[in-house]
Amino acid sequence: MIAHDPAPALRGPAAGQMEPRRDALAELLKAGLAPVICAVVLLGVLSGWVATGGAGTISRVRIEISSASVVITTASGSRAVTYLVLVNLGSADQLLSAASPGVRRIQLVQHNGSAVGPGHILHSLAIPAHTTLTLSPFGSDIVLTGPAHMMPGQTVPLTLTFRNAGQVTVQAAVAPPGML
Repeated sequence: MIAHDPAPALRGPAAGQMEPRRDALAELLKAGLAPVICAVVLLGVLSGWVATGGAGTISRVRIEISSASVVITTASGSRAVTYLVLVNLGSADQLLSAASPGVRRIQLVQHNGSAVGPGHILHSLAIPAHTTLTLSPFGSDIVLTGPAHMMPGQTVPLTLTFRNAGQVTVQAAVAPPGML
C-alpha cells in the first residue's frame, strides 16, 4: 500500500522546480536601497551647488517694461533720451546695456536731480528685487547719440540687456523735442 503524504510542499520542491530563496526580501532591499542612496547623494550635491551660487539665481528673474518712450532732445535729432518704467518681479538684477538699430551710441546716464547737464555715465544700473524703477529726466535715463531717422509718432525697438534676466526688447514711442 502506498502512503499518501498530505503536505508535499513542506518537504521541498519537486524535481525540476527551483527552491525559493530565503533571503529574497534582503535581496529586494539591497536592490532598492542603491538607487535611493544615489538619489539622496545627488540631491545633496545639487543643493550645495545651488547654495554656493553655482546654479545662478535661485529665484526666477522677471522684468516687465512699460511706458517706454524716446524723446528727441535736439532740433537736429542727433540726440534722444529714453524714459521707461522697469518692474522687477523677481530677485535683484542689473541693467547692463541698451541697443537699438541705427543708433551710433547708447549710454546709461545718472542725473543728480536735474535734467540740465550731461550727468555721469553708468556702467550698469541696479534694479533691486521686487521694485519699480522709473527712468526719467531727474534720475537715470538712457541717452541715444546719433539716432538715425527717428520721427515723432513712430516706434523703435529698444533691447535692454540685464545680468540675470537676459535681453528684453520693447517698442518705444518716439516723441518730439519738448515732450514729456
